[in-house]
Amino acid sequence: MKCADCGKDSEVPFEPKPDRPVYCRECFPKHRSGGQRF
Repeated sequence: MKCADCGKDSEVPFEPKPDRPVYCRECFPKHRSGGQRF
């Protein structure tokens, strides 16, 4: 998967939902807080 923020190839330990962006380990903490939770 490509990170939606920086474009770097990354692997995630789950199957990402097609309507949700995927972030690499470095970018994930920037987007984790303040977002909607489902």
